[in-house]
Amino acid sequence: LNSVVLGTFDSFNPYIIQGSFAAGFVPFGGGLLYDTLMEQATDEGSVSHPLIADAYKHPDDYSSATYRLDPRAKWHDGKPITTDDVIWSFQVLKANSPMYSRYFENVTDAVAISDREVEFHFDQKGNRELPKILGDLVVLPKHWWEGTDANGKKRDITRPTQEPPLGSAAYKIASFKPGTEIIWQRVPDYWGAKLPVKIGRENFDRQRFSYFLDDNASWQAFTKGGFEDFRVESRAQRWAVEYTFPAIKAGDVIKAEYPTTSPEPMQAYVMNTRRPLFQDVRVRQALTYAYDFESMNRTIFFGAYTRTDSYFEGGDLASSGLPQGKELEILQQYRDKLPPELFTQEFKLPVYTTPQSGRENLRKAYDLFKQAGWVNRGGKLVNEKT
Repeated sequence: LNSVVLGTFDSFNPYIIQGSFAAGFVPFGGGLLYDTLMEQATDEGSVSHPLIADAYKHPDDYSSATYRLDPRAKWHDGKPITTDDVIWSFQVLKANSPMYSRYFENVTDAVAISDREVEFHFDQKGNRELPKILGDLVVLPKHWWEGTDANGKKRDITRPTQEPPLGSAAYKIASFKPGTEIIWQRVPDYWGAKLPVKIGRENFDRQRFSYFLDDNASWQAFTKGGFEDFRVESRAQRWAVEYTFPAIKAGDVIKAEYPTTSPEPMQAYVMNTRRPLFQDVRVRQALTYAYDFESMNRTIFFGAYTRTDSYFEGGDLASSGLPQGKELEILQQYRDKLPPELFTQEFKLPVYTTPQSGRENLRKAYDLFKQAGWVNRGGKLVNEKT
């Protein structure tokens, strides 16, 4: 599988701030090289399946969690993954990874209670999420990182490195050209290949990532062929008018849209409420009424965009209708701090479908600005206090 990446890389250590890590590594999770205790489900929220750990348990008060290691789990050098690896990984990641230090801030320590079991302790009780998120811990090889490289230099998990690390997952680094290319090779005797969570996945023998410094260069490489087998297009204009190159006409490249059933990334104008200008909710509401998404989508974005109505758009947690059931019970506790309309009006963004609706939305925006202390001076709205 050939893929393209924008930018460059100078490190195979994604868990620290320094350096730019190579494709195939991720700052949170195992990427292509490492396995985690559990594998998050891609089709169901808040669900994980056994990977390095084949079981876990927690007490009724959720004050700790115990993970049991699969005896088959091993590193690419054939050595078993041990409780020492798990404990060491927890300690170094919490100490050096900004993401893991935040994620595990309520986990106080980890101890081995048998040769296959690690118990994690929490600084609080009753948090149902803590036992589960320990499954996202990526496990690193303690014996490798505490060893020395080919030159006899001691390795350092707190520093960038261009020495291919030892891993445990389905791929390992086959070759690389610093900053320009990295090739991953599938491990033929990967220990977890027949686990239920891995069946039908990780089918490519090789994955090559080629680096380009800008998107236009990567696009030209795609049209010529050989660098990228599958491209996810992010520019509406290009999708609408530029997919006319010879490989498209010959049928060698298939242009297709696929519906998704999972939460989608959001593109938005985000107002910085730390600035006094945006601290008045009426100003934020007015700007929302004045934003003509429909005209912009039609004239600038080639009709390619769909309006985002919820922070969790496309997922089970997406907002819909009025609060009810358990959601309403929770919100009732904070009713005096929430807008009254939250309980009486279904949230809907203003829509510009006709000239009349456009005028109505702009009138609402103007009225809200007036309520917030903005006045019309010389055809411009200015704050009367400033």
